[in-house]
Amino acid sequence: MRLTTKGRFAVTAMIDLGLRQSSGPVTLAAISQRQQISLSYLEQLFGKLRRNDLVESTRGPGGGYTLARQAADITVADIIVSVDEPMDATQCAGKENCMGEGSRCMTHDLWASLNLRMVEFLSSVTLQKLVDDQLAKGLQVEEKPSIKRAISALPVSQPIRINAPNSVFALGNAFSKS
Repeated sequence: MRLTTKGRFAVTAMIDLGLRQSSGPVTLAAISQRQQISLSYLEQLFGKLRRNDLVESTRGPGGGYTLARQAADITVADIIVSVDEPMDATQCAGKENCMGEGSRCMTHDLWASLNLRMVEFLSSVTLQKLVDDQLAKGLQVEEKPSIKRAISALPVSQPIRINAPNSVFALGNAFSKS
């Protein structure tokens, strides 16, 4: 199995989402900032995750992503496969033509066996387990900051009133009355 950054980032982002979705939809910008993953890359990954029914999106203010299923029902294998990450350690992608013309290489059975074990292992690890592991390690999940738009911590300054002519004609009239 070639686990590239696509699979790693998808799993990392899903753990982040699993940790924080209880207080509402999570924005990709917030995940991007916390996990140091490019926002445009996350948008591509979450498009695939959404098409594979692992996440749901909510539009508008306060929108973002939430898990489409319970974290206990999502496996690492589901996440990796949904972002088009191949889980295959063989040179021939399992077609048994490693040496060309239908002949297998000497290590084909070894790599095919490894594939089976990797899929079994990744299918046994749930997103909930990974979330619980992070919490057990002491990760502090910050509460979503409440947005208070109408109240400002700074004093409101009053505009300065200037009692002066606002045109050349008004200026001329002001001098003519004196």
